[in-house]
Amino acid sequence: MVKITTVAKALPPYTRSTKDILPYIEAWLSGQDDRFRRKVLKIFRNAGVDHRYSIIDAPKMFQPRSFEENNQRYAEGAIQLSEASLRKALDQAGWAPTDLDFIITVSCTGFMIPSVDAYLINNLGMRQDIVRLPVTEMGCAAGVSGIIYANNFLKANPGKRAAVIAVESPMATFQQQDFSMVNIVSAAIFGDGCACALLSSNPEDKGPRIVHEEMYHFFDAQHMMGFALKNSGLHMILDQTVPQTIEANFVDIIHPFLERAGTRIEEVDHLVFHPGGRKIVQVVDDLFGALGKSIEDTREVLRLYGNMSSATVLYVLERFLERDIPAGDKGLMLSFGPGFSAQRVLLEW
Repeated sequence: MVKITTVAKALPPYTRSTKDILPYIEAWLSGQDDRFRRKVLKIFRNAGVDHRYSIIDAPKMFQPRSFEENNQRYAEGAIQLSEASLRKALDQAGWAPTDLDFIITVSCTGFMIPSVDAYLINNLGMRQDIVRLPVTEMGCAAGVSGIIYANNFLKANPGKRAAVIAVESPMATFQQQDFSMVNIVSAAIFGDGCACALLSSNPEDKGPRIVHEEMYHFFDAQHMMGFALKNSGLHMILDQTVPQTIEANFVDIIHPFLERAGTRIEEVDHLVFHPGGRKIVQVVDDLFGALGKSIEDTREVLRLYGNMSSATVLYVLERFLERDIPAGDKGLMLSFGPGFSAQRVLLEW
C-alpha cells in the first residue's frame, strides 16, 4: 500500500499581481499597432491569473537575454526552490533526508546535467545508495507522472520512502522578441514554482493511498504541446485545439480508468486537476460539472499562482492534504502534457 504522506511548496522571491504587470506589457508592446496591443492586454486580464511568482523580476523579464543567461537563472532557481520544498516536506513528515530511498525530480523549463537531484543529495546529506530518476520531457503532466513512477517503485519495494519534486520556471522561457499568440498566451497563464510530494510504502506512514494509476496516450498528437528548441531558447508549442481534444476524449480518459479501478465517477469525492489555463479549466469544469463535481480548487490555484507546469497539480493536491477529509473518500488526480497524454491517479483517504 503506497500513500502520499505530505506535499510542500516553495515559491520564488519575486511576485506581482497581473494588474501590476500590465504596464510592463504595454511598454513591451510599444512598437505594435493599437489593435494588437489591446488584444494582448485583454488576454492577460482574462487569463484567470490574478497573481504569479517568478525567479526573474518583472523589470528584467522584458530585457533581452541569451539562452545561456535564461538557463543559468533556471538552474540557480531550480536548486534553491527544490531544496526549500524538500526540506519543508521532510519537516512536515518528521523524516530525515537519509530516510529517503528514491528521489524523482521533474522539470521541463530548463536543462541541467547533472540534474537537480544530484545537488539535493549533496546539500541535504542523503544516503549514497539513494535511487535517482530525473524526468525532463513530460511537461505539465510530469507532476502526476512522478507520482506514478514513485508508486511503482514503492509497490516493488515495501517499507521504502520516496520524494517527488516538481520544479519549473516557465518565465525563464519567455521570448522577448516573439510577438506570436503562443508566446503571449503562455506568458499570460504561466508562473514559476516548485512542490515536493513524499510517498511511502512503510505501514507506519499516513496519508491517502494510491488505489490505481494509468497513463493515456493520444495518437498522432505530438504537435499539440511542448517546446521548440531554437537559438534563443525554448519556444512554447500550444495548439489552440487542446481544450476541444480533451473534451472529445473525456469519456475515454475518465470512465474506463475508474471502471478498471473498481469505481465510477459518482463515487469520486475530490478532483485534483492540473490547471492548464482558463480555457482548459472551463472545459473540464463543464464536463465534471455535468457529473455533479467541482474543480474549484484547480481554478483557485490558477488564480493565485498561474500554471507552473508540472508543479501545479501538486499545489492543488496540497490543498486537499491540509483538510480533514473523511476516511473512505476518493480523489482523482488528472493532468495533461506533451505527447499528447493524460496522467491519472486514484486516491483513497
